[in-house]
Amino acid sequence: MSVALSASTSPAATPARNLRRTRLPNGLLVLTESIPHVRSVSMGVWVNSGSRDEPLPINGISHFVEHMVFKGTTSRTAQQFAREADSIGGNFDAFTGKEGICFTVKVLDEHVPRALDLLSDLVLHPTFTAEDITREQGVILEEIKMDEDNPDYLVHETFTQAFWKGHALGRPILGTARTVRAFNQQTVLNFYASRFTPRNMVFSAAGNLDHDAFVAQVAEQFSSLAAAGAAEPDRIPAPAATPHITLKSKKSLEQVQLCIGVTAPPVNAPQRYSIYLLNSMLGGGMSSRLFQSVREERGLAYSIYSENSPFRDTGLLAIYAGTSTERTAEVLKLTMAELERIKSEPVADAELKRAKDQLKSNIVLGLESSGSRMSNLARQEIYFGRFFSVEEIVAEVDAVTPAEIQALAADLFRPDAIAVTALGNLGDLAITRESLAC
Repeated sequence: MSVALSASTSPAATPARNLRRTRLPNGLLVLTESIPHVRSVSMGVWVNSGSRDEPLPINGISHFVEHMVFKGTTSRTAQQFAREADSIGGNFDAFTGKEGICFTVKVLDEHVPRALDLLSDLVLHPTFTAEDITREQGVILEEIKMDEDNPDYLVHETFTQAFWKGHALGRPILGTARTVRAFNQQTVLNFYASRFTPRNMVFSAAGNLDHDAFVAQVAEQFSSLAAAGAAEPDRIPAPAATPHITLKSKKSLEQVQLCIGVTAPPVNAPQRYSIYLLNSMLGGGMSSRLFQSVREERGLAYSIYSENSPFRDTGLLAIYAGTSTERTAEVLKLTMAELERIKSEPVADAELKRAKDQLKSNIVLGLESSGSRMSNLARQEIYFGRFFSVEEIVAEVDAVTPAEIQALAADLFRPDAIAVTALGNLGDLAITRESLAC
């Protein structure tokens, strides 16, 4: 059954987006947005499970399988696939996150049938040979080493693993050297069979396409995917946060890397726009409080920012800074002072308006390509089960009040809820729970 998705507009609003959805007989959901004025089509296969859905012994298997599907299919070698993709100018990509795996391609509209054939072959018919698995293990092990040599990455991983201690959400997406070395062909095949099922996948596309014709092509390619298995894999429950203080010495580093964080609302929480705005004002840009206080006014750090990472049942608001050993305590003190200020003083109307304008601009500008619209369509389906128009989102953003920001900050930035990781040449640095008072 094909259904049009509602995207209401006001007279002054942007034109309604031409969105439609069709559920295939095997359960696969196909979402499209027709954009007649462009020459491209972007399409993606979204698997609705990621590293947080992995049992500990196979941590990293989602990312590993994402790599492995590019190693050859039952009808194409990896080299043949690469040549065919290049021949149509196809921009193929893939990524693995905490809650999903995605395979995408962007092509000219005239190449949609060939691109769809390549994408479906990649996802549906990988060979997973033992030789390729052994070879790719070496590649991933080098990738793990490379990331561990990156202090920015390492402090975030150290923080996250301690913050969600013992939970899959805190484990690295790449896995560990121990888990990756243990993968074998049967491990890969079992995981693939359990996750790459129609009810656990969404196919989204946006660009110069006709929905009915496109769905017919997808149905032809994906008809071999049986409607077997559960609607979705068993989900691991939400983690409980551990407000830790972790000091990890690494004397080879010139700076101390700081990561400070608290539990934040999940992706579909009613106060989601409040947390986006709070993050923006705190450390989301050059005019943010932390950037101005720590970098511009005192020159204590080159890089300092905050970021909001929402998931389906929890979230994390984290602040990152890199500074010298002797300045670390002052950076931490200033950061705590800004958290206290946003809790105790209502934000000024001008500051909140600036954050709202920034957020609304990011939303609109983020929809200016077929690729971003394809991703937006899939993410809204996966996390909300419906489509929110730009007008709906803008109205929600505009409705956020200073009192709501202050109440959210007071709830999040409790001294006993704050976690800190410091990585680097720490010297005699000491961080106590009392020093985190805010």
